[in-house]
Amino acid sequence: MSTDDKRIREFAYQIWESEGKPEGQEARHWEMACKLAEAEALAPKKLAKPAASKTPVSKTANGKAGESKVAAPKPKAKPAAASKVIPPGEKAVEKKPRAPRKPPAV
Repeated sequence: MSTDDKRIREFAYQIWESEGKPEGQEARHWEMACKLAEAEALAPKKLAKPAASKTPVSKTANGKAGESKVAAPKPKAKPAAASKVIPPGEKAVEKKPRAPRKPPAV
């Protein structure tokens, strides 16, 4: 059995399990698995990212390598909703409804 057949078998098994292990659907599952395996084979391969073990070195004005400077990661901003989190046991303060706008004078 080739690696392609093994991959198709794995896909077909996953499909069969995800559908609740129905009987009599082998041909349909196999066809779906073949299409998935084909799409996977045609998809561009993702290159592995190089390890981040190297530290960046800045050059001084004379072109020589100076001290390595690593910028600290910036803290992420909290979403607006995060400031409105109400601790358990406390009541939410309800805002007053806005008055309806008056139609513009003609």
